[in-house]
Amino acid sequence: MRHLVLLTTFVFILSVASAGAVFAQSTFDLSISLPLTGKTAKFGEMQKKSYEMAAQEINAKGGVKGKKINLTFEDSGGKPEVARSIAEKMVDVKKQPIMVGEYTSACAKAVAAVAEERKTPYLVVASADDDITQKNYKYVFRLNPVSAHYDDALLAFIKDVVKPKSMAIIYESSPFGTAGSRNMVKEVEKAGIKVLVNEKYEAGAVDFKPILSKVKGANPDVIYMVSYVMDAALLMKQIKELRIDSRLFAGGAAGFDIPEFVENAKDAADYVVTSTLWTPQLNFKGSKDYANKFKSKYGEFPSYHGAAAYSAMYVVKDALERAKSWRQDDIRDALKATNMETAFGPVKFEDREGYQNQNFSDTYVRQVIKGHHQTVYPQNYANAKFIYPIPKWRERK
Repeated sequence: MRHLVLLTTFVFILSVASAGAVFAQSTFDLSISLPLTGKTAKFGEMQKKSYEMAAQEINAKGGVKGKKINLTFEDSGGKPEVARSIAEKMVDVKKQPIMVGEYTSACAKAVAAVAEERKTPYLVVASADDDITQKNYKYVFRLNPVSAHYDDALLAFIKDVVKPKSMAIIYESSPFGTAGSRNMVKEVEKAGIKVLVNEKYEAGAVDFKPILSKVKGANPDVIYMVSYVMDAALLMKQIKELRIDSRLFAGGAAGFDIPEFVENAKDAADYVVTSTLWTPQLNFKGSKDYANKFKSKYGEFPSYHGAAAYSAMYVVKDALERAKSWRQDDIRDALKATNMETAFGPVKFEDREGYQNQNFSDTYVRQVIKGHHQTVYPQNYANAKFIYPIPKWRERK
């Protein structure tokens, strides 16, 4: 028992010493793990640029408690085992009192496990698998909505506007894709919509025609897909090649909601709708300013992945400024008490619906119209009128 007390005291002293060392530095050093290579690198690059923009703005206004944020990035390549190794180094070697980032749900899960083991707060920014905030973790917080709520606005659009009787679902066999499919099946069946096809595929597939042939034979009213960017574009190009007509082509955010989808799918992207967590047209404080700055600097508007990363830096700043100290537990307590407006929308971490430390926010629907994503639903957020019914392939120019 005496040894346990001594060990506990020693760990506490180390924690205090570490926090003191962090605060004594002239900068606040923050390393962020992202996929900067591999199939999800597009998302990682957009987030990296957005983190950097926010840090530059914060530093220009005096930093955090007088300390400039010194950002560095580590490339996980979208591999969970690499993400875990990076997280361990951040906490054990770099002595970071908080972790932020990652993109895929698989990587976020790996980092979350380290965060809970090391009692270090971790802010998840764009990883949607419901399970991440359903483990009773005390140190894991999530800024973006959970997969179960990703399609709230899209489901409302489908039920109110399309009113289908049947659906086909195609999804990547990742935690994100699997969760998206599972939740869509649950919701549409409650609405009386029959799921005729529910097929998964391995990431990086190049030939979707065997699956699409099943879909064509089933002739569903709606085709719903959960994919990252290259797969999303390829799916729509092959749907066009096979002349599969449907009353609606819908994406579950991710690859369907970034500019590269339109660039890669070309006219096959026309009229596709997608769930989204944010759009450049929203009127949240700082939202349009961020979107316009990003476009001015990088030549295109960001998607929700960038907006979430940009806003995450301000959430970190807010928590660090309110924390009693920069010890992990004090930062965790400050994050728990977060209640603020960001460019991404309101941020408040709640325990409800079986989730812990979860931010709940609205979702939206965008549609590709004349080569650009437009916000079309809900109508009070829309900047353009949705196009429905969509023309059949033979009717398109």
